[in-house]
Amino acid sequence: MIKEKMIKEKIYIEYIPTIIWGEKSNKAYIFVHGKMSNKESAEAFAAIAASKGYQTISFDLPEHGERADQDDSCDIINGITDLTHIGDYVFRNWDTVSLFGCSLGAFFSLHAYREKHFENCLFHSPIVNMEYLIQQMFLWFHISEEDLRAQGKIPTPIDTMSWLYYTYVKEHPIVKWTSPTHILYGAMDNLQSRKIIDDFCDKFNCQLTVSENSEHPFMEECDKTIVEAWMNCSI
Repeated sequence: MIKEKMIKEKIYIEYIPTIIWGEKSNKAYIFVHGKMSNKESAEAFAAIAASKGYQTISFDLPEHGERADQDDSCDIINGITDLTHIGDYVFRNWDTVSLFGCSLGAFFSLHAYREKHFENCLFHSPIVNMEYLIQQMFLWFHISEEDLRAQGKIPTPIDTMSWLYYTYVKEHPIVKWTSPTHILYGAMDNLQSRKIIDDFCDKFNCQLTVSENSEHPFMEECDKTIVEAWMNCSI
């Protein structure tokens, strides 16, 4: 069988490179990719969503995809700004809006869209507690809060740690999320503990699927099938 080519339209929303996937519909998913990814990574999700009557709107976060050479950093403030532009556009142009967020994309979504209500929400390997992750990085790289406060920014093998970023997430915990949400979590994820995920699911009544042998990125050969099966059941 010849696989049909996915319909996609490239546009800009404000200054943000964006793809609209799928045939015209009054229902859409906003797709927010994670770190080291791009808007094109939405293709597999968009194909499944299209089979269920949804279009998908994906876009490049700062420092990713077509924005890799731009000056904007991929931090919480810029993330909220970009997701707000995208959300405003999608809610204006589609009757029913849902959300997919991966890893850091889920974290940005929890902040940018806390006052929005989506028909449905899928979070893949979500960062739901950034303060926990930063505190883990303190341990991994032998950095103290005092070090970060004094230096402002400290590069690490994972990312550059920022005192302003750390202060922001400490002062803005996730306290509101009303959308029905499905979460896929790898039991070998070292960025968010199982307790962190369980606590979030209990607090916001999320449906949790755990892949016992998967790590945070779900990059093993068998993980593709796991992710696609979860998306197919959850959309």
